[in-house]
Amino acid sequence: MVVGEDVAQRHELHIRLLGPVRAVQDGTPLSLGTLYPRAVFTVLAMNANRPVAREELVNAVWGADPPPSAANNVYTYVSMLRDVLEPQRDRRSSARVLASGGGSYCLRVAERHVDVFRFEALREQARKLRTTGDLDAELLVLESAIDLWQGDALEAIPGPFAETQRRRLGELRLAAAERRAALMLDLGRHQEAIAELRNLVECHPLQENLHGLLMAALYRGGRRTEALEVYCHVSTLLVEQAGTEPGDSLRSLHSRIRDGHVEPAVAGMRAAEPANTEQGPAGGRAPFVGRAAELRLLRRAVSRVAAGRGGSVWLDGEPGSGKSALLAEALRGAGRRGCDVRWGVGDELSRHLPLRLLLECFDLDSEQVPGSARTMMRTLRSVSGELIRDPAATVERALTMVRSAAAAAPLVLVLDDLQWADETTLQVWSLLHRMTGQLPLLLIAAARTVPRRAELDVLHSLVELHGAEVVHLPPLDTADATAMAAALAHEVQSPARVASAVAAAGGNPYYLIHLIETAEGDRDDGAPPPALVAAVERHLDPLTDEVRQVLRALAVLGDGCSVTELSAVTGSTVPDLIHTVGQAQGSGMLTGSVVEPAFRHPIVRQVLYDQMPTALRVLMHGAYAERIAKAGGGAEHVIRQLLAGPTPMGVWGAQWLADHADPLCVRMPEATTEALRRATAQPALTQQLRERLTASLARQLFRRGFPADAEANWVAARTSDPELRAEMCLIIAQLHRRRGAHGQALAVVHAALRSPLTPRPWIARYRGLMAQLLPSGAPDDPAPASERSDTCPRCSTATCG
Repeated sequence: MVVGEDVAQRHELHIRLLGPVRAVQDGTPLSLGTLYPRAVFTVLAMNANRPVAREELVNAVWGADPPPSAANNVYTYVSMLRDVLEPQRDRRSSARVLASGGGSYCLRVAERHVDVFRFEALREQARKLRTTGDLDAELLVLESAIDLWQGDALEAIPGPFAETQRRRLGELRLAAAERRAALMLDLGRHQEAIAELRNLVECHPLQENLHGLLMAALYRGGRRTEALEVYCHVSTLLVEQAGTEPGDSLRSLHSRIRDGHVEPAVAGMRAAEPANTEQGPAGGRAPFVGRAAELRLLRRAVSRVAAGRGGSVWLDGEPGSGKSALLAEALRGAGRRGCDVRWGVGDELSRHLPLRLLLECFDLDSEQVPGSARTMMRTLRSVSGELIRDPAATVERALTMVRSAAAAAPLVLVLDDLQWADETTLQVWSLLHRMTGQLPLLLIAAARTVPRRAELDVLHSLVELHGAEVVHLPPLDTADATAMAAALAHEVQSPARVASAVAAAGGNPYYLIHLIETAEGDRDDGAPPPALVAAVERHLDPLTDEVRQVLRALAVLGDGCSVTELSAVTGSTVPDLIHTVGQAQGSGMLTGSVVEPAFRHPIVRQVLYDQMPTALRVLMHGAYAERIAKAGGGAEHVIRQLLAGPTPMGVWGAQWLADHADPLCVRMPEATTEALRRATAQPALTQQLRERLTASLARQLFRRGFPADAEANWVAARTSDPELRAEMCLIIAQLHRRRGAHGQALAVVHAALRSPLTPRPWIARYRGLMAQLLPSGAPDDPAPASERSDTCPRCSTATCG
């Protein structure tokens, strides 16, 4: 028996991860603490009986850019978990359930007592039963596996590791439920299968396999009409939400049901088991590059406080701009210079818990700090409980405790993500600035540019009055971003893909890290990774509805549009839009001028654009093109909308292009050619409109040196306009000459010169071409029919005198 199993048998520790994370020992639920201790426990449980390094835990819980206090927090959380798991353990004895060694931690528990491992073992057992053909036994095992679930896996647990595992386990759960429904169907339990599948398609409306199984179940249950209605419903849903049509498998099933031919088994409709999508925690921290001026400023401030002089720094920047990384780099080595560095990181909960952010600065394991600091921690914790009874006294006690700590040693107090701080913390922070002139106290506040709160704006003004150095962290310049990308990327990564990631990130280090990871994973679909999409969405959340609406419109329009065109597509006035664009620029999302805005980070535009259903994007591009044209916007922006994606141009777009194609060919030859190709491929065009578009395409292809025979011949054979026919025939002749087929070119010229329908202005052009083809002036040069004495210039037959 392995050590883990021996310990688990004696302690009977059972862990539930398929739902809310819980641990039960000897039948008693254990208190695992708040979210972050539970997140650490989750990582250890998912890696049961395997050592997990502290750095791995930090990356798993906080991602690639953890706060500097993360490692210490892990130490605290592990100590707390040990007390919970082994409450009777003597502090001087080694832990047996949550062991440590060599900078790693190992949770010892029998895998059969962890529901995730039990679920995966049952799935494997069901897979083996499938090969034997014992459907009843396979169904029983799958039902046992699915019954283990009590909600979403790792429910509410934060961090990239939990997010990845939640997605992986959710896919496995869906595959198991789908297989169970298919087994019910094959075993003749149609009504049970229908009930099960209706629940599944409601939760996963775009899963074609589930709709196919439901159709088969309804059909076999004698409900053919309902089965056909399911197909109509899913077809509409796919077009509206995904911009796609049902796949071959679903269409084939629909045809068989419609015709009354469905085979006994539905195995063809079952999806394959998803591949193992388990991924380890995010990799190591990104290398620090650039920010030389900001580093110098912060390090000077640390030098001053180490020498006994206080100060204050206010650092702001957009989400993901690297504020925490800059502070960590600047404060590296401050402890060796005698400074006591304390760091708190705010989150959404901080606004609702008095002094939580300030308390976090001192939330270290008691064994790591001296007695004076431990006393201060206990006092501060008691302060928050007294806040409601006596707010003024609470604030004063907090100030006293910070003053005492600064008197004991130079104190660097860092509040990261200050935008989430509660009002009391902001009040204390403001008052602390009065002490920086008398004590070795360095206050460093780091805040996002959004969300903007009135209290934070007031505090910003106050600290400036007290002499704080205000630093705005701009995006990384291209050279620094390239250096970071090169350090992150492996040698096999192509320079082109690195450069593409740098351009898409627009100087945002957080975006850049994820884009490089996407390139490393060789994702040829170009889709941003889920973690990056989630980050962009979080960064957009604090913005107003008006700002988000403008950003979505700009995502469709693309860079280079003017505020006038933005007004045309949104219906907002230009003054209102200038104000809204200014807000978006203040948030760091847009750059450029307010009259010609552009996305600062192209990846933000891609995320916003990709989130829109394809069918909606098609409609928006067409509508935007028409609105810009009617508002007198630039033709370049109109044609850009007409070409955006696989967008049907429509009759309006085709008509507009026919009216503007020839002048556009000079300014935008490639785009105009592509637009003409798409327009002429549409079926719903009048003969006259198709003729005009095809003639423009022939002209453009000829001017650009491409073959245009098919287009010119098509127009020449159908048009009733002599001028247009003469032009197309001349293009055909010149194309023959270009290829060296002089005989064929002469044949076209002779035919045109003999034709009574060739307009007189074109005769000279044909003769000029003939002179090039026959420099000696061949005697068989025919005279035009209109110049022969026995013909009428109008009808080219006998003289009609």
